[in-house]
Amino acid sequence: MEEKVQNAPNETNKIKPVSDTLLVLNIHTNAVEMVKGIDQDGNLQKIPPKEKRDNDQLIRVDKQGDLFSNFFSNFYRQLKNPSHFNFFKVSEYDAVNTAKDLQHYVDQASPEEKEKLKEYEILPKNTNPLKNQNTMENNTDNQEYRFQPEQIDWKTMEKFGLNREKLEKMNALDPLLRGFKTNNLIPITINLGTAVSKMDVRLSLQTADNGEVAVNLHGIRKEPNYNLKFLGHEFTDEDKKNLKESGNMGRVVDLVNPKTDEIIPSVISRDRLTNELVAYRAEYMKIPDEIKGIKLDDHQKQTLLEGKPLYLEGMTSKKGELFDATVQFNADKRYVEFIFNNNQNQQQTQQQSQSTLQNQSKGGEAPRVFRGKELDDAQYDKFKAGQTVYVDGLVDGKGKAYQGYITFNKETSKTDFSFTNPNKLKEKAQPSEEHKTQKAVNSDGKTNEATKNIKEPLESKQQQPANKKQEAQQKKPVRFKGRKM
Repeated sequence: MEEKVQNAPNETNKIKPVSDTLLVLNIHTNAVEMVKGIDQDGNLQKIPPKEKRDNDQLIRVDKQGDLFSNFFSNFYRQLKNPSHFNFFKVSEYDAVNTAKDLQHYVDQASPEEKEKLKEYEILPKNTNPLKNQNTMENNTDNQEYRFQPEQIDWKTMEKFGLNREKLEKMNALDPLLRGFKTNNLIPITINLGTAVSKMDVRLSLQTADNGEVAVNLHGIRKEPNYNLKFLGHEFTDEDKKNLKESGNMGRVVDLVNPKTDEIIPSVISRDRLTNELVAYRAEYMKIPDEIKGIKLDDHQKQTLLEGKPLYLEGMTSKKGELFDATVQFNADKRYVEFIFNNNQNQQQTQQQSQSTLQNQSKGGEAPRVFRGKELDDAQYDKFKAGQTVYVDGLVDGKGKAYQGYITFNKETSKTDFSFTNPNKLKEKAQPSEEHKTQKAVNSDGKTNEATKNIKEPLESKQQQPANKKQEAQQKKPVRFKGRKM
């Protein structure tokens, strides 16, 4: 066997391709070491830099950009307490010398100079899920545009009764171009020639296999079918309960890409407007450093990265008021959301059409969404209690924005809409004291001390005798009839 190996120069003399490896800086100890891997408990395996070392002990990663990015994102996600470390990519042949030079720099550097190291630090998928955001004000505003308006198939949009101007008026174009679904339900019309169908949907854009940008329609359904597997995942009773109540499943699970069979750790949420199940890669999750004045520690961040709910106390609202609430990452919204009451969202599973949303709710419960506009928590609490609520941001069939007042009628389970505040109209319609007196005496048979003896009907607003005849009638003593004893 030894002779065969010696006689195979192509194998023994084969040049190994140059690979990259990782250096790690522990931000708490300032120790620079080389990365060996991650153990089964998620702990980082490290080795100190030494001149004589078998490079096979080091972790090796492909130098190609996309492959490395995917590798490091998965590596970072599996790591326990990743925020404790800063990682740097170097050539495996330069790893020892670079580690020593980096250690010398860290030992001598000032805090300001250490901050400059972040320019060389590598982050998963061009972002660090533990350091990406400073606050919880997370929306599509901070996302880069994924699509351009000219990429949209406007001919297809016209078949739905939509165009660029309408989408802009409905504030729907911007989230589409950023790669998100529209924030609200969009009324569309599908003309099939012999039949016309109208429905409410959320829209999104997606790049097809041929590179073209396709328009996706997300229609309203009664509820998800939890009995079927979702991308290879079979829902447990706890999964179903969480999705029904909070809209978030509450854990990271392995899903299967149906096209590539790739195993993708993901979180799952329910679209509360359409009841569609939505998955989001765990490696893309972004967790803020601070939520409404509360700085999150590593344990709290890790809880959110695992898709679990986190209860926070002592947060400060925009009005400066303290409040407590549960926060959780939502796969549909792609950011950490507030969950004040897990039971509040159950009514949304009943919506099927716009007429149902705006006029009547199933089971006598107040709908959470009115004409595509989702009520916030404060609005919904008043609305389901039967109080009148002001809503804006509504859009009519011509794409024109309007606003008005809605009131939920508990007896009929219908939503009443008015362009003017019905409470103020009622106040104006209330009769004055003078009219109340006139009605009470003339119609209800009641008496008023100043006019109780007047026989003829009172005039409008009359509360006193109007002439001498009425004065005489009012002064005339009342005679009592009875039997003589």
